[in-house]
Amino acid sequence: MGNTDQSDFLRTLYRSWSDRMAANPEMTIADLRSLFDEWHQSTLEPEGVTYKSDVLSGVDALWALPVGADTKKVILYTHGGGFAVGSAASHRKLAGHLAKHLGVTAVVIDYRRAPEHPFPAQIEDATAVYKELLSRGFKPTDITTSGDSAGGNLAIATVLKLRADGVALPGAVIAFSPWLDMEHVGKTLQTNAATDALVSKAILEGMSGMFLGEKGSRVDPLANPLKADYTGFPRLYINAGEVETLLDNAQDLARIAKAAGVSVTLSVVAGMQHVFPFLAGRAAAADDELRRIAQWFKSA
Repeated sequence: MGNTDQSDFLRTLYRSWSDRMAANPEMTIADLRSLFDEWHQSTLEPEGVTYKSDVLSGVDALWALPVGADTKKVILYTHGGGFAVGSAASHRKLAGHLAKHLGVTAVVIDYRRAPEHPFPAQIEDATAVYKELLSRGFKPTDITTSGDSAGGNLAIATVLKLRADGVALPGAVIAFSPWLDMEHVGKTLQTNAATDALVSKAILEGMSGMFLGEKGSRVDPLANPLKADYTGFPRLYINAGEVETLLDNAQDLARIAKAAGVSVTLSVVAGMQHVFPFLAGRAAAADDELRRIAQWFKSA
């Protein structure tokens, strides 16, 4: 079975969401959240991983605890969903697979979401959780920030904020299909419009409007990390699907970070949709990618 065939489940799920949103343009934020909580359906349950609810610095969270994992190391995972939808519940299996491959634990946080809580509430929550992990005894170098789509943005922006605040930085950052461009000027937004089953300019405009609210700026480096200085940034792994509209967000990030001297690995996988690692356990393309990330992670 080829990569394109393996991505059918995710493409079909995304198409169903797109069709349902198009049929009901007045869909409430509550309905959108219910819709996007179906994201977990694309990921098969990781074997040998248990879960535990927790609260860190006032933020609800879900731990993924693989059997035999190094409990001194943790992934701080920020879920995707345009800063407005998605949850720890929709992403727990994905985080579980990632943690299992890396041989560490993960904590997926339910940060405050837009539009009720616009920028920078999400980064405030993520940085607070990071500091709580430090207070619980985790060494900065044993923490990895990771996330997908908008959560990939947060995994990066959180580190930028920590650096600005003079806090010791995590050892690594892993971003799945990060959404970084709040100006919506990327070329692949047009060139991949016909092949991306979910992410369109119209959706991004709606999500960014809720995220930024009345006061946020589209060029603030903490909202749009393509505008940031990456001097001193941790080593960075970025992936994206070849057919997604946000492809050049990943490519531009890799280029900008490399130019600042960051150790960057960029993986673009043929035929794959937005956040294709959601196919973990179901499709070889996702499992192969997680193995590549694990090899990268353990080679430090």
